[in-house]
Amino acid sequence: MQHSPETTNEIWAMTTGEAGMANQARGLAEAVAERTGWPVVQKTIGMRPPWRILPMHWVPRPLAKLTRDSDPVKPPWPRLLITCGRRSAAVSIAIRKASRERCLTVHVQDPLIPPHHFDLVVPPRHDRLAGPNVLPTRGAIHHVTPAKLADAADRFRPHFQHLPRPWIGVLLGGSNRTMTLSPDKARAIGGQLARAARESGGGLMITPSRRTGEENTRALAEAIADVPHQLWDRQGPNPYFGILALADYLVVTGDSASMVSEAASTGKPLYIIDFGRYSKRLERFHGGLREAGVTRRFDGHLEHWEYDPVNDTGMVADAILERLGNP
Repeated sequence: MQHSPETTNEIWAMTTGEAGMANQARGLAEAVAERTGWPVVQKTIGMRPPWRILPMHWVPRPLAKLTRDSDPVKPPWPRLLITCGRRSAAVSIAIRKASRERCLTVHVQDPLIPPHHFDLVVPPRHDRLAGPNVLPTRGAIHHVTPAKLADAADRFRPHFQHLPRPWIGVLLGGSNRTMTLSPDKARAIGGQLARAARESGGGLMITPSRRTGEENTRALAEAIADVPHQLWDRQGPNPYFGILALADYLVVTGDSASMVSEAASTGKPLYIIDFGRYSKRLERFHGGLREAGVTRRFDGHLEHWEYDPVNDTGMVADAILERLGNP
C-alpha cells in the first residue's frame, strides 16, 4: 500500500461497475461537486478471486488485489471518496489508511462490515443499520436532478408529442434473486397498462431495461398493441429521464429500489407493479413508501394524489460538506 497524506480537491465515485451502484455514487458525488466545484472522477474497480468473496475488512493489502482492468488507484488521494457496493469497501478502507484519514470516505448502502471503517455510511432505512456515523435514507441515493429532468423534457418532448394525454410513464425492470419476470407476467402487465390507457384516454411511454429481456418485451408489446404507446426499442438514446420528466403518472416495476426511488423524487403519482415475491429488505422498502402515501399498487386504474418528493441526496451532501468543513 502506498502511504501518502497528499490529497487533492477531487471527488472519486468508485464502484465495481454495476449501473445502479455507479448511478448512486455518481449522483451523490455530483451533489457535493455542485457546491464545492471539485471535479468528479468516476472509477471502476474489481477485486480478484478469492479475495472478492471475503468480508472486505479481511482483505490484506487490497490495492494489490485489484483486477488488471481496474481504473488506477494511487495518490494523490481525493479529498472525498464515495463508494457503493460491498466489494468496493476494501479499497475505501485502504485509501482512508494510506491518506492518514485526510480523505473523507463515504460508503453508500450497507457495506456488510462494521461502519467504523468509514467516515460516513449511507444505507437505505430498510437495511436497519445504525451507528454514530450512519445516516439512513428513505430511498436509494440517485443522480436525478431538476436540471437533468428539465434538459430531458426539452429533448424528448417531440418524441412523445403524438401521444394523447395523460402520459403514462412506465419503467420496466426484470428478474432478480427473488422475482422472475416471464412472458406470461409481462403479458398480464401489458394488459393492465392497456386498461389504464383506455380508461384514461392517455398514451403509454415505456422504457424497458436490460433485465426486462427481449421475450418479455415482445409479450408486453403484443398486449398494448391496440392502445396509443411508444415503447423504446433500444435504438437511439434511452428516454428514461424524458419519461420521468414528462409523464403525468409513473408506473414502475418493484424489483429495483433505485428505479422506484428515482421515480419517487419527481413527486408524481407513482404506481408499483408487483410481479413476484420481494426480499425482506425490498418488502420493508415498499411498505415504508406505501405507508407514507408515496406509492400505490398498480391494478390498471389511475388516480391522482400528492406527496413530498423522496430525495435524500441533498441531505446527505449537506452532511458530507459539514464533515469536510464546508469548503
